[in-house]
Amino acid sequence: MRPAGRFVGEVLTDLASRVKVGTNLLEIDRWAHEHIRRRGAESCYIDYHPSFGASPFGYVICTSVNDAVLHGLPHDYALRDGDLLSLDFAVSVDGWVADSAISMVVGEKKDEGDLELIALTEEALARGIDAARPGKRLGDISAAIGAVAHAAGLRVNTQFGGHGVGRTMHGDPHVPNDGRGGRGLKLRPGLVIAIEPWFMAGTDELRTDPDGWTLRSVDGSRGAHSEHTVAITDGDPIVLTARG
Repeated sequence: MRPAGRFVGEVLTDLASRVKVGTNLLEIDRWAHEHIRRRGAESCYIDYHPSFGASPFGYVICTSVNDAVLHGLPHDYALRDGDLLSLDFAVSVDGWVADSAISMVVGEKKDEGDLELIALTEEALARGIDAARPGKRLGDISAAIGAVAHAAGLRVNTQFGGHGVGRTMHGDPHVPNDGRGGRGLKLRPGLVIAIEPWFMAGTDELRTDPDGWTLRSVDGSRGAHSEHTVAITDGDPIVLTARG
């Protein structure tokens, strides 16, 4: 799974470096699609149609802006100075999948609250990864993530979270972003999971856009999202989607 993870990390690094004020979300999708074609990879999103989606996704990357936090459907929108943008990207390379997400503030108008929210998801991701060790339990990862959110006064939605990754993008086990340590599946070497804390500044409740995909905070507060695909080993966890 290393080649898939390396590719996903490289693509997100490139996209983040190219995004600026005026960049259209459809342009970001086109850039991601070009990377996929050049690599001979396969998108995990374009034909993806789970029970919670209104139709096949139709694009190769999720672009969530401001109060949108998950599953943002690319559309004709030019990014503005100060927008909080999350990119979530998953592909299959030679039959193996990797999945990762990154959040950033576009332009020069950087709200301190947005930067803090992004930093909290990144800290929670690091804590979750550190807990992904053999002999621990799935709940230890969830508890580590949730502790970061609760210490900052945030509420946590556990409807969507991390998940198993392998030949397909979404598999067992579900990895909630909050939980109790010492509970759940025992972690063993060879298990590969996506760990993905996402937080909203003012609520833990979501609403779905008319597009049938984009998930937004019910109160209009902003959201941030960080994710890596992580392999559990006999020693330290391996972050397969590490970005240079």
